[in-house]
Amino acid sequence: MDGHTRRRHGSRHRSWCCTFNAPPPSPENPHLSQHYRTNNNNCKTKLGPQKPDSLSKLTTSISVPNSPQSSKSELSLVGRMDPRRILSPGRVSPIDHTDSLEEDRHSSHATPSAAAVDSLPRSRSQSFRAKIESPDTQSSLDPSRVEGEIGGPYDVRLNLKRKNGGVMVLELSSSVLASNSEVFAGLIAGSAGKKMYRIEVPEVENLGVFKETIELMFEEDIAKRLVKIGVNRAIDILEVSAGIMFRRGVSSCLKYLEAVPWTEEEEEKLRSLFTRFKFDEATSRDMLARLHSQQSTDTLQNLARHLVSSITTCSDANARNELKSLVKGLLCKSSVYEKEQPDINKEDFYAVCQSCMSVLHNLFEEASDAIPHERMTKKEMGKPLIARISKQVDNINFLLEILLDRQMAEEFVDLWVNQGNLLKLHERASPMVRYELSRVSAILFIAMGTRKLHCCSEARSGLLQAWFGPMLLDFGWLQRCRKGLDMKALEEAMGQSLLTLPLKQQYVLFMEWFRCFSRNGSECPNLSKAFQIWWRRSFLRGSETHAVESR
Repeated sequence: MDGHTRRRHGSRHRSWCCTFNAPPPSPENPHLSQHYRTNNNNCKTKLGPQKPDSLSKLTTSISVPNSPQSSKSELSLVGRMDPRRILSPGRVSPIDHTDSLEEDRHSSHATPSAAAVDSLPRSRSQSFRAKIESPDTQSSLDPSRVEGEIGGPYDVRLNLKRKNGGVMVLELSSSVLASNSEVFAGLIAGSAGKKMYRIEVPEVENLGVFKETIELMFEEDIAKRLVKIGVNRAIDILEVSAGIMFRRGVSSCLKYLEAVPWTEEEEEKLRSLFTRFKFDEATSRDMLARLHSQQSTDTLQNLARHLVSSITTCSDANARNELKSLVKGLLCKSSVYEKEQPDINKEDFYAVCQSCMSVLHNLFEEASDAIPHERMTKKEMGKPLIARISKQVDNINFLLEILLDRQMAEEFVDLWVNQGNLLKLHERASPMVRYELSRVSAILFIAMGTRKLHCCSEARSGLLQAWFGPMLLDFGWLQRCRKGLDMKALEEAMGQSLLTLPLKQQYVLFMEWFRCFSRNGSECPNLSKAFQIWWRRSFLRGSETHAVESR
């Protein structure tokens, strides 16, 4: 190789890799070059640029699960290794070289920055050192001062051990740690007289959160840091701060969390945290006001009655439908709020039902008067009569669905059976109006046929005898104006409900259906499947039973 080539290569930044020539000379590793010359055929690794003192002091960063990395962090990772402890990649000598470690500590002040060496083996225990950057501390620091001196910059070694394995070592100042945490202040006071305080914290849930909590001790404005961290992380830091009695951190976290919205998951974390820790009343009063209601059960029941009454009297159709969905989702047991369900007063709901039925009765009286058919859908003042009737039926079905979900609808069956006046008005009303009453009967039939409504035999018999005939007459109008009603489910449920009656009553009602279906066809519900079951139970199986008994 000529001189020009040698000069060109010499001007490059020194690095070496797979050729395994002699590594760059270093005053601290004279034997390392010889080691790689003799083993260049057995080792394949790559090292980046080295500085002469890079093996005496290593500065790098650690990636802890669930902990964000920040270049502005008040803690920096410092892993110091004696050159003679490195034997080969992946193995560390057990020799404890204390003198070399002390020299390395002194040299760390003289050399503020060092090159990062990522290819060297790392042990499971990582070391962090806090930077003391306050003006008062910087003015008092002497580069020749020994770190182990009590009250010095790094006279506490905090050893954090995670539950599922892993260790983090934080080198901190005892004055900062003791002035912020009452727990650590007691531990440091109990070990007075030592040059280096060693504190071990076992069973740490999250090393990253604990580290961030310690970092906040070096922050003058913790609130600004919490804004960058976010609500979920701030809750975790609040838990650690409460555990180590870091009062400034607890106060800042509570003020920040009280001022921001929470998700339901974050709210549950806060509820759990407040059951395990007791915070100062002055700082946690606003948080507790958001987490816990001071209202009694009677107040909640009165509120439910007020909400339902407001919906039934709401004049705007769109708003009424929206509020129905909202309140039904809150009061039904099948909602996502089931664990938070307050008991509702059944009497209050039935009082509202009775009020709606009274209004419905008055409207049907108005519809049954001697009014010409052309004028039945309009009233001289106000909304059309059909719209007002439909509104009251919607209100009744809304209440009935909540009662069915709460398994409180048995009394509603008796209430509907006893509407004799409505039945008479149904006979005199126009088909385009009277079918609204069958919408209520349809909800009850579907609930009985799908086993959601359990009532006695007398109640079932009374309901079917009273409202089965009107349902046959109104079925055609229900098909044309379904309003969310599942007609197939209604047909199936009507047949199943008939089959729960005694066979003699089934005979009367099935014959009534047969005559209606033969005249009106598709304008009548198709109960053929239930009719076949009734026929087999009444005649075929009955005759077999009679024959067995006669023998």
